Formats: sequence, structure tokens, C-alpha cells
Amino acid sequence: METKNWRERAASQFDCDKNPVRSRDGMVVTNHPLASAAGMEMLAAGGNAIDAAVAALFALSVVEPMMVGILGGGMAHMRLADGRHTILDGLSTAPLASRADVFRPVSDRMPDYMEVAGRENAIGPKAMAAPGNLLGWCQTLARYGTLSLDDVLQPALRHAARGFIVTPYLSECIAEAAADLARDPEIARRFLKDGRALPAGSRLVQADYAETLRQIAAEGPDTLHGGALGRELVQYMARRDGLLVMDDLVSYRTIDRLPVRGSYRGLEIVGPPPPSSGGVHVIQMLNILEGYELKAMGFGSADVLHLIAESLKIAFADRKSATADPAFVQVPVERLIDKGYAAGRRARIQLRHAQDWDAGVVPGDSPNTTHLTVADRSGNIVTSTQTINSLFGARIMVPGTGLIPNNYMYLFDPHPGNTLSIAPGKRITTSQSPIIVLDGGRPVCALGLPGGLRIFGSVLQTLVNLIDHGMTLQEAVEAPRLWTQGQQVEIEAGFSGAARTELERRGHRLQIMAHVAGGMNAIAFDADGWMTGAACWRADGTPMGMGGGHARGNVRFWPDQAPADVVRATGQK
Repeated sequence: METKNWRERAASQFDCDKNPVRSRDGMVVTNHPLASAAGMEMLAAGGNAIDAAVAALFALSVVEPMMVGILGGGMAHMRLADGRHTILDGLSTAPLASRADVFRPVSDRMPDYMEVAGRENAIGPKAMAAPGNLLGWCQTLARYGTLSLDDVLQPALRHAARGFIVTPYLSECIAEAAADLARDPEIARRFLKDGRALPAGSRLVQADYAETLRQIAAEGPDTLHGGALGRELVQYMARRDGLLVMDDLVSYRTIDRLPVRGSYRGLEIVGPPPPSSGGVHVIQMLNILEGYELKAMGFGSADVLHLIAESLKIAFADRKSATADPAFVQVPVERLIDKGYAAGRRARIQLRHAQDWDAGVVPGDSPNTTHLTVADRSGNIVTSTQTINSLFGARIMVPGTGLIPNNYMYLFDPHPGNTLSIAPGKRITTSQSPIIVLDGGRPVCALGLPGGLRIFGSVLQTLVNLIDHGMTLQEAVEAPRLWTQGQQVEIEAGFSGAARTELERRGHRLQIMAHVAGGMNAIAFDADGWMTGAACWRADGTPMGMGGGHARGNVRFWPDQAPADVVRATGQK
């Protein structure tokens, strides 16, 4: 495989909305330009990729408040300069006061299987699980960063205190959630004006959140996990009949996990382990697809799309029955990523007919997430997916703090007795897939995206675009996508009408979508040290690369010491 094709090609396969960025000295790709700039500020100040990633995440909590916050959770996949890979699991856990029957389900069937009386698992205080983001970000910085917490918080502080301009994307997200936001006076005052979403172009100032960030800068994560900020949160929860108490915050722990590893056409695929289903099932699907000549079939062909859809259905059938918090469920990771197991599943695929793979019911995680990918010139790489789950989380705000609680309880099965049922302290299961690809031990690509259940299928398709179809990185992240978990196939309009017609003839029920999953952020690495950053059209994603650098050698001189030819050329006396 010629990996150079990921960066440069003589002719594009299709037109892209955005342009990639190249650099040798550092790259930050996030879903907002101000967050990318925050990360780049850390690199310019002499920090490393970990400093940049944490600064960008705090900035995203300001400029993407609908997606990420310190009361959320997530996973970070880090490859350190010495070649070690580590996964920091900061996913949320069910409150200690919760139990399997804490909610009253309204149905045992899809599409209402996850719904409960009063929407209590999705909206309001009972929807909040114990948060892991703040502790995870601070621990990551303390272990692997070089700058102080106060340093990396400065960009977020500026944008919260002074305000920033609302993008069309943020305004549309507010409008989508406006009916629920209007039910909580505190969050409504922040994001609604006369009952309508803040318009694009308006300035959003979050002075209370700026004070919260200053408190974090002074006291660290302890202010939430046992300190003053935590007391404000649990007192609010008690007033509103929430499940979260101080013991949840004090007892919460992040977990360091080893990644799962697989291979595809000679490349090593490294991703997060359970409770993320992303790494396991990306590798599983690649194992299935490795038995086909996808390149010869052609990108966007009915054959390739059919095989991807069938592989997704197989993965979701296994995810439903086997993938959850390994502290509560024995997850058969080795079997799921075994090439022999994949071969057996592959043998049952019929190329001309869609099949029912008994996907059954799969609890849904949220498409309203964010992702960043960061690298520095020393070889540190961070690819991290973070979320408060649904758009604006529980759609409430803790008064005086600017904090938006997550609604992670919606990710648990509200029916007792199942793999993903609620249990005190149980970690949520996610599809987050921060993936790093290696060639002979050398990183060649790092990527990820938001998108809930649609994440790992989108990662799979991007890897196939790069490895099989020879796309550039920009093409691969922007290319049309499809997704299914066993019912209808969601498919973007960018695929040809002929391919869609043939899929329907084979038995797939199609639903044309404006987009599948969210904005992917990726970095590709050349053997000579160059990096290429790319973000796709599905979000406000912006790659920023470090250019220029220090002066070459000792070139400083005063005018009266300048060589004669320089004096003549510049007019200096």
C-alpha cells in the first residue's frame, strides 16, 4: 500500500468542501476554530500534544457547550513519544443510588424501547451520571503534559468571559433543543432570546462559567470531586430529586486501559477496549472485509456498500449481546477480534441479498459529541472523543456555575436483567473510536469523530477509503457514509442513484440522510515527518498546523553591525 496517497494525489475522486493543512511542527484538529487555536497556542508556547489537547477540550466546553463539558465523560487514546499507547477511560458511571428498575420503561419494543415515563432518563436531574471529564483531563495533563492547569485554561477563560460569536451550527443545535431548554429557566436564559435560539453572529458571554474555570484553575479537579463546586452540584441535584450525591463524585475514578490491536492488509489498527465498543468492532468488521477485493469493486459501488452494511449488522448483533463494562460483564474481546471468527461470519454473507443478522435492540448513545486529534513534532499523539451525551446533555444548568449536566443515564437499558441494564457504579457503554493506525510500528494516521452508534461504522469506512480506495485524507473524511444496526440503512445522498437502487433490489430498506454521524478530525503522518490535518464538512471542524519556527542559526545583528550588502539592500544606516 502506498500511504503517500493519503496526502497527495494527482486527481481527486470528488470535490471536497474543506482544505487540509500540512505541518512538520504540530497539528491540532478540533470541531471549532477557537478550540484548534487554543491547542495551537499551547504548542507555540512550548507545550506538547497533551497540553494542546487539554487546552482545546476546555475551550470546546465553552464554544461547543451543546456537545462537551466538564460534567461529561469520554475516552482519550494517547500514543506517547516513546511509542507507548494508553487509553484513559473517563466515561461516566451510574449513580450509587441507581438500580436496574429506577426508571419505568414505556415499551418493550423498538423504536420506544429506551423511552421511560416522563423522559426521566433523558431530560432533567435524574438523567445525570457521575462525570469523568474534569478529572480525566486534569489527570492526563498532570501525567503527560508540560504546562500548568492554569496555563491550559487561559483560552477557555478568555472566550467564556469575553464571549465568542455564535456559529450557524451552534444556533441550529440550540433551535433543535429549544423546546426542552425552555423548560429550565437557567439554561433558557443562556441560549434562548424571546423563546428562540440565539442567532448566528450574536455574541455569547458565559461569565458564570468563567468563574467556574477560575475555581478549577485555583483548586484543580478536587473542587468538583469533594470540594465547593461539587457541593453546589449535589445540593442542586437534591433540590431537583436527582440521583447524584457527593459519594458519587468522591468515589469516581478514571481507568487506564490497554488498547485492543488488530490488523488490516498489513497495517496495525489500535483502538479503545470495552466499555467502548469502537475498537473491538472496527477490528471485527475490518477482519470480515479483508476477505474481499474492495479496491476492485470500487468506492461507492453497490457491492462495497452492501458488504459494509452486512458487516455493520453483524457487529451490532454481537455488540448487543456481548459488549459492556468489563467490570460487570465478561466481554469476549479475543473472540470478537479473531480473524477465524470473522471468516466464519463472512462465509454466511450473501453478496446478492441482504440478511437479518438478529441485531435486535441496541441501546443508543448520542450523536451529539465532539472529537479532537492532536500531534506534536516529538511524536506525541492524542485522539479523544468527549461528550455530555445528548445535545445539551440533560438540558438543564446548575445555577451560578454555567455547568450543563450530562444525560448519560439514557445509554443504559432501562429494562432489568440485560447486558446494558443499570447497576450502581456501572460504566456506560459507548461507540467512541479514537483510532491510531501503524505501519511497522510507525504512526500513519490518527482519527475519530462524534456520532453515537454511528461512530465506529464511520471510522471503518474512512479506513477503507484510505487503505483500499487510495483516497487522500481530506477525501476520506468527507466521503459519503452509510450506517445500519440491522433495520433500515441510513445513507447519505452523495452515493449514486444507481448504487442506491441496487441496494434496494438486494433487500436493503434505505433512508436518505443529510449526514451520517458527525465531523471527523484526522491527522496523517508521512515517513519524513510531515503531518496533514483534515476535518470534514459535517461540523465546524478546523485543522491548524504549526508553520515557520525559530530563526536559522545566529542571524541577529544591530544595524551598525550589518554587512554592507544588507545595509545597501535595507537602507539601514
